[in-house]
Amino acid sequence: MKGGSRLHDALVWLGLIVLGAVVGAYGTIIGAGGGFVLAPALLFLYPSKDPAVITALSLGVVGVNAVSGSVAYARQKRIDYFAGALFAASTVPSALAGAFATRLIPRDAFEGAFAALLIGVAVWLVFPRPALVNVERPPKHYVRRMHTDAQGDTYLYAFDPYKGALLGLGIGFVSSLFGVGGGIIFVPAMILLLRIPGHIATATSTFILMFTAGVGVLVHLLAGEYAGMVSEEVSLSAGVLVGAQIGALISIRLARKQALVSRLLAVALLLVGARLLVSALL
Repeated sequence: MKGGSRLHDALVWLGLIVLGAVVGAYGTIIGAGGGFVLAPALLFLYPSKDPAVITALSLGVVGVNAVSGSVAYARQKRIDYFAGALFAASTVPSALAGAFATRLIPRDAFEGAFAALLIGVAVWLVFPRPALVNVERPPKHYVRRMHTDAQGDTYLYAFDPYKGALLGLGIGFVSSLFGVGGGIIFVPAMILLLRIPGHIATATSTFILMFTAGVGVLVHLLAGEYAGMVSEEVSLSAGVLVGAQIGALISIRLARKQALVSRLLAVALLLVGARLLVSALL
């Protein structure tokens, strides 16, 4: 019996490592951290766990993914550190509030709200609002940026820092509440609303996730919600460390195919969201 139990445990840990690698790769490709995939998967794998435990596990993995992905993107010189620091600062207070609010929501309500979030983002990705037309002279309060990556490509853009800070407040709360990290919302918002090039937005979003997820992880850690789930967290994180590096390399080849990536992502979100919604209603 002991041998069978050990084999079963080994297969479970291996499965979690593979799941972490997939989440890390895809999450890094689109700059979303992978929490939007991992959190629903954990809801299916651990149906008896409270939402706070699920979000704690997911945010921990998102944080590891963000650190690994940021290291890779830093080597590619794709992170806009000024924009990243500004937006990260705005997410911290609301991320704290979101982490505390998670414990107040019943599981059925949590799944229903999470499903609505996923479906809403999927619809936004399939039918995106057109980006604002670039102007030669942006308003005076806009931040003007010139960014050159490791391949020698230079990007010129400008964004509204106040709009970015407001977005950060809202996204920080939602991301910490559902354990998704926020990149799934931040990336399209940065591209469509702030007019930041997608190649830079995905890398900068990954950088922001280090701080957003880190705040949520700290709250859940102090609340003791990782107790009894350390092995699962370590296994998922081990896979994410490898997957994030792979995702960063793949993202270079997909730099000009962001529309395709967005639509594939939208299909996955719709399927997962629909499944969670049905589960919450039944």
